[in-house]
Amino acid sequence: MSKKVVALNKMRREPFVVAADSILNALPMAVVVIDPEGAIVHANDAGEQLFQGSTAHLRGQLLNEMIPADNPLFSLIDQARTDGNAVFEYGVNLNSPRLGRSFVNVQARPMVEAPGHVVIGIQQRSIADKIDHQLSHRGAARSVSAMAHMLAHEVKNPLSGIRGAAQLLEETLGDDDRPLTQLIRGEVDRICALLDRMDIFSDRGPLHRSPVNIHEVLTRVRQLAENGFGKHLRIIEDYDPSLPKVLGNRDQLVQVFLNLVKNAAEAAPKSGGEVTMSTAYRPGVRFALPGKEAREQLLLMVSIMDNGEGIADDILGHIFDPFVTTKAKGSGLGLALVAKIIDDHGGAIEAESRRNRTVIRVMLPMAPTQTGNESGQVKS
Repeated sequence: MSKKVVALNKMRREPFVVAADSILNALPMAVVVIDPEGAIVHANDAGEQLFQGSTAHLRGQLLNEMIPADNPLFSLIDQARTDGNAVFEYGVNLNSPRLGRSFVNVQARPMVEAPGHVVIGIQQRSIADKIDHQLSHRGAARSVSAMAHMLAHEVKNPLSGIRGAAQLLEETLGDDDRPLTQLIRGEVDRICALLDRMDIFSDRGPLHRSPVNIHEVLTRVRQLAENGFGKHLRIIEDYDPSLPKVLGNRDQLVQVFLNLVKNAAEAAPKSGGEVTMSTAYRPGVRFALPGKEAREQLLLMVSIMDNGEGIADDILGHIFDPFVTTKAKGSGLGLALVAKIIDDHGGAIEAESRRNRTVIRVMLPMAPTQTGNESGQVKS
């Protein structure tokens, strides 16, 4: 046996000793230990990032001073202490002014060696959870496409016959009865107008995509907003000028962001309303394009943020579904159309909302690298 193999075998037999803190700090999950009074006694590196402070600074601080006392996290801690067993909960909202809005999975386990102490593991929901939302948005968009196709063929044709019959009947009626036929024609026209709005969801063949400067798209949207529905707003631009071009359809992208900015403008207060349009590079997200096995990297993110009242939690997860709206006179089709267009681009869209801060994030694939200047810089 060679000396190298003997040395390797010897290394395998020797114990591998690593400090417990080093192991905890290597975990991506936030790990926090609290004492019987609910004060923090230890946190690993991820816990320090979550609670925005070093262990030395966090030690002795009460957890209920950082997170509202009615948060489900505290019932998990109490249950772990009472039962003496580990408890788990998925999809917990840790909402607080200090932490913002975090959607996490939580574990709470009592420490046998230290009665009354509880170890809490907090794990941010992964990108897989976001992909689940994207799949549901795609399903909603496809459902609307199928509905639009069905309605166009099965409803509009009979409506045309009803309207024609009402018009012919009107010629034979007296003045007292004509308002009834006019009512029929008016209602038929109204329903047809709604069906025409839904027809934009129908599939019309493959989408033509080409390299698009996303900042030129957003500049166009800002100009339209400032000269129309957004005159009362302060529009803030926070762009990364080094971004490459997006692979997309320019006209449809203008429609997407014009819709999102218009929604943000309507949500923002009349006095002091702000809408922020930002772009950033976000590596690490891969998503499958419709009809293709290959996955594209969604490296480019565009965010539209407003300082309005926010979206209620019970609606937030469904705002991209058809006929879901928070507006008194809204149809609930605008954001469903946005979801469909982003779906056609092979992109992803998500929403985050709390009081005075609602953000819609759109992630898009970048165009293939070409020779020449592919920078996404805004032209002066």
